[in-house]
Amino acid sequence: MASKEVNEVVKPIILHDEENQRDYTLEFDRETVQWCEQRGFKVEDVGDYPLTKVPELFFYAFRMHHKNVSREKTNRILFDDLGGMPEGMLERLIQLYSAPYDALTANKDAAPKNPKMTVEF
Repeated sequence: MASKEVNEVVKPIILHDEENQRDYTLEFDRETVQWCEQRGFKVEDVGDYPLTKVPELFFYAFRMHHKNVSREKTNRILFDDLGGMPEGMLERLIQLYSAPYDALTANKDAAPKNPKMTVEF
């Protein structure tokens, strides 16, 4: 996975369905990543099991903004409508999936947004 600069926001992926005049925003937040983890998804498995895990990650990317889109529909979008993932899309999905983890760790170079508590070791 390519490294991202400190505080760089990873832009979501937006799919434009010209035929149905519909847009799909693919993105992850903490709640969505937790939902994926509860189902046993591990992003590090994508490289080992790409035929299983890449479509699964693609399906999960719809969850944040389009909870009612079925896996059957996301598979149809991925395989039939897109004809597979364009170059760079998998890397961006992994970056989007990883972005919520930043909330777990404090960045020493960036000031907290609303510090209401301090930590002493």
